[in-house]
Amino acid sequence: SSLEGTRDPSTAPLTVGVLRATRIPGLHYMCTRPQTRLRRLLWSLAFLASAGLLATGTADRLHHLLSHPVHTRARLARAPQLRFPAVTLCNPNRARFLHLTKPDLYSVGQWLGLAQENHSLVPEMLAVLGEDRRAWLTRLANYSRFLPPRRSERTMQSFFHRLGHQIEDMLVECRFGGERCGPQHFAPVYTRYGKCYTFNGDRRNPRVTRQGGMGNGLEIMLDIQQEEYLPIWRETNETSFEAGIRVQIHSQDEPPYIHQLGFGVSPGFQTFVSCQEQRLTYLPQPWGNCRASVQGEQTLPGYDTYSIAACRLQCEKEAVVRSCHCRMVHMPGNESICSPNVYIECADHTLDAAVEDSQDRCSCPTPCNLTRYGKEISMVRIPNKGSARYLARKYNKNETYIRENFLVLDIFFEALNYEAIEQKKAYDLAGLLGDIGGQMGLFIGASILTILEILDYVYESRNWGSWGGGAVHGHPRGLLQPPNRGMPSRRQWREDGSPQHPVVT
Repeated sequence: SSLEGTRDPSTAPLTVGVLRATRIPGLHYMCTRPQTRLRRLLWSLAFLASAGLLATGTADRLHHLLSHPVHTRARLARAPQLRFPAVTLCNPNRARFLHLTKPDLYSVGQWLGLAQENHSLVPEMLAVLGEDRRAWLTRLANYSRFLPPRRSERTMQSFFHRLGHQIEDMLVECRFGGERCGPQHFAPVYTRYGKCYTFNGDRRNPRVTRQGGMGNGLEIMLDIQQEEYLPIWRETNETSFEAGIRVQIHSQDEPPYIHQLGFGVSPGFQTFVSCQEQRLTYLPQPWGNCRASVQGEQTLPGYDTYSIAACRLQCEKEAVVRSCHCRMVHMPGNESICSPNVYIECADHTLDAAVEDSQDRCSCPTPCNLTRYGKEISMVRIPNKGSARYLARKYNKNETYIRENFLVLDIFFEALNYEAIEQKKAYDLAGLLGDIGGQMGLFIGASILTILEILDYVYESRNWGSWGGGAVHGHPRGLLQPPNRGMPSRRQWREDGSPQHPVVT
């Protein structure tokens, strides 16, 4: 009866029938039952309040979906075998002092801090040397009747290759999984420390371990050769006061970035490194900021796979090439290598600035799939009093030399398991539909079928006028017929709100 005053009386019975068929409680009491004005007002307020709460909840859930929330799941999984990581070793002393030659001193003496720009020796440096070494270096710096070497882009690479600490001299003992290994299993690699060495760096044929615990990984004894260290007489950005080796444990898919990610191992100690593999999975845009690898996509020049370390090295190289028109030895690429003078005047300063401003200059997103290794480090002093004399006799060294230069490094897996850390979508379209459906049922007692009924009503009401108020095809005549003489009047209603049809004779 409340719909009889509408502008188009022909749609009133259609609307009444649809509102009754939808079974929405609020609308049923608002429009299709004879009510007092007060009750109709109260039901209208209740329905509008419920509809407002539904709209607010729906908007909140939609905003939550568009914010792309994530959650992190961590689990521990066991494996029958694990791929052993790559282990990179660097002696922080970049050049062996006693292996310098006259051409080396002439070419790189200023870069090493041993000579001045006119190739004369630095007096402060000579003051810290012993008498024998001072005399030897003075003779070496006598350039009379000396023909200076021709400058070449290979000068620095040759210098690092020849004067860096050699693995054949440093490696005293080596075992992997109880079996002997040797210098041939360590591949040379160049870093900011100069010539370094990587064990198990071949990603096509990596070594695996089938048992956890000490003795089932890599165990090496090294001689750091402190007598070969360069004399230190001043502090610079390249000055290193440490004695020992720098170690980085990393995946075969990434190059070493040892000057920032490595840890130190001291002589006179046996260092135990217990590792656990961590496999991390991140989500790409719009849920995260990781870099998804695309098949066939060109990776960084000089590298087979993308990694943060490779990206940083590439970014640092671009900065040096842009400013100095050459690259440093440890940087990838085919550009010419900087000469010692360019190292001093341009490359070192540019690299230091690039490292300090790496967050602003370099955009290196995390790869979506990453393997890293958690470490627990402990150590004990070696040798003990009972073994010092034995080791000195075995390696033809004195006991003091053994204590100051020998170290043992033991790297192993704690157990044959790995930690999988995965980033997951915390909310998706299915969750949104479930939340909206639950709120629709709670606030207005509706479902998705209710929405379809309303859409069907809109379609029928649009077509009602075009059919001239005739019966709607496909609907029962008693429910959606236009008003005619058989339609009940305002006073012909049952108590439940349904029309009471007169008997036609």
